[in-house]
Amino acid sequence: QVQLVESGGGLVQAGDSLRLSCVASEFGFTFDTYNIAWFRQAPGKAREFVAAITYNGASTRSGDSVKGRFTISRDNAKKTAYLQMNSLEPEDTAVYYCAAASLITTTASRWGGWGPGTQVTVSS
Repeated sequence: QVQLVESGGGLVQAGDSLRLSCVASEFGFTFDTYNIAWFRQAPGKAREFVAAITYNGASTRSGDSVKGRFTISRDNAKKTAYLQMNSLEPEDTAVYYCAAASLITTTASRWGGWGPGTQVTVSS
């Protein structure tokens, strides 16, 4: 079973940057065979696709709301995926989750191995 843990969230001001990390367990998980995605969910709202990256890092996809500001990457040697978030806005406030899947999709229900999430709060 996929085991992922997010970290790097915090309280920042508008315009600041954060880098989130998504770390896979070193036990029983071949990280480099899975596509990785970031989703976010604000209180009272549906889970929103943020970005995804293929298993080998060859291709990425970002949601319209974060294009030009957020960048997804991965380091398979470290079994870690990242989400670099620049020019943060209050609207980016949410719990950020990472997940894994064999096929890329923007539909949250098609992903699995969800981590517990990390809170990002952006003050105005």
